[in-house]
Amino acid sequence: MALDIIWLGVASSFVAGLATGAGALPVLFTRHVSDRLLDVMLGFSAGVMLAATSFSLIVPAIELGGALVAVLGLVLGAFVLHLIDRFIPHFHPIIGAEGPPSKMAKVWLFVIAITIHNFPEGLAVGVSFGSGDAAAGFVIALAIALQNMPEGLAVALPLIREKYSRKKAIGYATLTGLVEPVGGLLGVALVSVAQPILPWGLAFAAGAMLFVVSDEMIPESHRKGFAREATFGLIAGFVIMMFLDNFFG
Repeated sequence: MALDIIWLGVASSFVAGLATGAGALPVLFTRHVSDRLLDVMLGFSAGVMLAATSFSLIVPAIELGGALVAVLGLVLGAFVLHLIDRFIPHFHPIIGAEGPPSKMAKVWLFVIAITIHNFPEGLAVGVSFGSGDAAAGFVIALAIALQNMPEGLAVALPLIREKYSRKKAIGYATLTGLVEPVGGLLGVALVSVAQPILPWGLAFAAGAMLFVVSDEMIPESHRKGFAREATFGLIAGFVIMMFLDNFFG
């Protein structure tokens, strides 16, 4: 049974990661998507992530390990993402370069940025499956897939503007999502082998995801003058994911 759960977690995180490439497919038909629409989509993704973090990760972490474990695990997850964000060079199209200076090509620094973003998502899927509750794992995987699709488009469009071919833009967008099965494998394997780690793993993944939402997704959706539209997108994403979590969870 443990082996089945591991493969189920990896497969689900893989499918969720592929949603990034699926979201980039519109660049086959157009090179231009309005900033307003992109900001609404990013806000929607942030809302989905917030709801999944709250109801599928933090609440179970508290139920299984208590409030103190949830708090400590959450803070640890956020702090680890802070260190990774600070000491690994990467590039965001809007924010610009972050981390130490690097001579790597901008496109690879961009891929690294999205990879940093996606790893905790795969970890969240894996940890959820590692609990033995397949329904909870599928809910998290669904949440990640939903938010990955707008992200895929947000990855591909800047590459198109940088004169990359449409196929390469979709390929790079898909590549950024394929780190998620790695996080999924790590998460599901750890908690399957050592169940006492489960509440810590849930809280850690929650903290990492909260860091990404607050540090990257919300600020990026507010930088082009469509903050109110992005906020309503966030609320829509949160409400939809809250419903799905309670309906399927």
